[in-house]
Order: sequence, then structure tokens, then C-alpha cells
Amino acid sequence: MKTRSISQVIPAGIHNMGDLQVRQPLPSAQLEYLDPFVLLHHAHMHFDETINLEKAGVGPHPHKGFAPVTFLFKGGSHHRDSRGNNAKVMDGGTQWMHAGMGIVHSERPIGHEQELIQMWINSPAQFKNDQPYYHPLTKEQTPSYTSDDKKITLNIITGELLGIKGPIPTLSPINSATVYTKAGGKLFIALPKTHNTFLYLLDGVLKVDGKEVTGKNFIEFKNDGDGMEIEAIEDTRCLLMSGKPIGEKIVAQGPFVMNNETEIMRAYSDYRTGKMGILIED
Repeated sequence: MKTRSISQVIPAGIHNMGDLQVRQPLPSAQLEYLDPFVLLHHAHMHFDETINLEKAGVGPHPHKGFAPVTFLFKGGSHHRDSRGNNAKVMDGGTQWMHAGMGIVHSERPIGHEQELIQMWINSPAQFKNDQPYYHPLTKEQTPSYTSDDKKITLNIITGELLGIKGPIPTLSPINSATVYTKAGGKLFIALPKTHNTFLYLLDGVLKVDGKEVTGKNFIEFKNDGDGMEIEAIEDTRCLLMSGKPIGEKIVAQGPFVMNNETEIMRAYSDYRTGKMGILIED
């Protein structure tokens, strides 16, 4: 089995989002878009004990045309949206939402420490005006794979990795897993040759394609092998995702990901006129 080689390693620079600071390797100067992956934000937040958590985090805001997905590593998130969904997911869980024709949602922290990765995943044009859906997944509901040496665990959320299928449906082929390694662990992970693939390291050190990569880095792989081999130099947490390219032009502006500027203007109009619904938090 031929292992994939690294295309580039991209540091996750600090990005300001109002009062919040996140790490953002995608998009960046080195990589504008990795079809179908539009954006990656890694946030690790500490909230003072005096802060009202129901007002912290991210308040009501719209999305259209893609799937905003939150992978929780510490603390939890309280999701509410204009379709009436109201759910709390804790660390080890995932919140997967297809925004479709438009939805308004909020994400408030549970607990005074919260660490998460939010991914924006493009939707094919034929699904951008579908009805939205929201799929919360707890840690207990997430199937996992543990390596023979017991040092690497993959929690599989979508697609299929190492013979384990993830429970969340996607609009295009997407494999996703949170990966936890102990120092000394080693594992080969088969991947579809047609998929664009990345690893994002929250911390630790992994040896990949003969190179040691540290935390807060995004690894983009070439499509030149049957999968990847990872070796843990230190205990490491990371996000592994692969996806079949959609191959369509995108325009990402503000909270919307569409196929052209006209659709972006229509999305803003739909939001302003209430067509995406209204979210009033209790």
C-alpha cells in the first residue's frame, strides 16, 4: 500500500472574530480552498466565572449553501436554530447542520472551558436550496476504532474508515474522524484515492510521510497514495477529513457559500426578509 505524501503544512494563524480569537489555517494565503472543505476554525476559550454563558459564544446568525459542523473536544455547545432544533452536545460529540436554503442558529458554550473545531463543508449546487437539517451526535453514539497496539483511537462521524461507518449522512462523500493517539502508536489508514484529505493537529506531535508535525498545524496531502500512515511522537489530538471534490465554482462571502455572486445577494435578501426564519433565544 502506497502512503500519501504531504503537499504542504500550513500553520494555523490567529484570526479575530469580534471578541473571539480562533486559529484558521483554511482559508489562508497558502490554501484558499480544499474542495469540498471551505473553512477550519480551531477555538479554545475560557470564560470567566462572572460571564453569563447564555450570552457568550456566538449569538443568532444565518447560514446558507453549506454544512457548518462543530467537533467538540472540551466543554459543550448549546445549539438552537430557527427550525426549532434545541440540543446540547458535550465533548466528544458533533453537531452537523446542513444549512440548505437558509437557517439562523446560535451556539452557546456549556461550561467555562470550551475547545472545538468548526468546519464549513460545501454542498453541491443541487442541494443548496434544500430544506435544512440538524444532526447532533453524542460521544456515546459515535462508533470508534482502536488500533492493535491500543494507542490510536478514531471516532468515526461520517463516511467509512477502517471498516467502521459513521452515523451522520452527508450530501457528498465525506469521511471524518477525531483521532486520539498515545506516544508510540502507529497506524495506516486507507483512504479513497479520489478524495482530498487533511489532518489538523490540535496539539502533540505526529510523524507523517517522514516528517514530524506539531500541534496547531494543518497537513494537506497529495492524492498520490492509498492512504496515510501516522506515527505518534507525543500524545496527540487531531481531526482527519477526506472528501470527494465537488468540482463546482464557489463564492464564499460572510456566512454564505454559494456558486455565484447573484446567489450571494439573494441569500442576504432572504435573510433580511425573514425567509431563513427567526431565532429568539429563551
